[in-house]
Amino acid sequence: MIMPLPNMEHQRIVGFFMRVFYQIFELDGPVLCLPGANVSDRIQGWDKNYREPDVIVVLEGGQAKECDTHLVGGPDFLVEVISPDDRSREKLPFYAKLGSREVLLIDRDPWQLELYQLKRGKLRLVGTAKPGDETKLTSVVLPFSFELLEGKSRPKIRIRHTEREWAWTN
Repeated sequence: MIMPLPNMEHQRIVGFFMRVFYQIFELDGPVLCLPGANVSDRIQGWDKNYREPDVIVVLEGGQAKECDTHLVGGPDFLVEVISPDDRSREKLPFYAKLGSREVLLIDRDPWQLELYQLKRGKLRLVGTAKPGDETKLTSVVLPFSFELLEGKSRPKIRIRHTEREWAWTN
């Protein structure tokens, strides 16, 4: 049995992040960007202890290693889009144990962005952005900041490149 994909809005958000990341990081370059991946703490028997973030980025020299079906070790940066009855926040200790350096949570009820950074072995909340509050959450891992803008039917996510004057809004 295969689990169904999340709703369409969830998939659109993942697609938006991938479009932005693919513009910055080459598809076959040293940075690995994927719309989801199996992430585990082991090579053998990985399917007994894994998580599936919505977006992953592994930088050149990062500790996550490709093992065909999964990654062993934490991605440098990952995104979790929260869906109803989702347990994304419960995954944070697992990602910290694997050494993931940053996690961006996108909560849609109510809308907010939460940025977590690995500090002293734990992923700690370093900032929250709500629609229209003009808070920019700046990554220390990737050259991006993230914010939520007011929108007509729902808030919009803006990603800004911190080294160039580029910005994308979904």
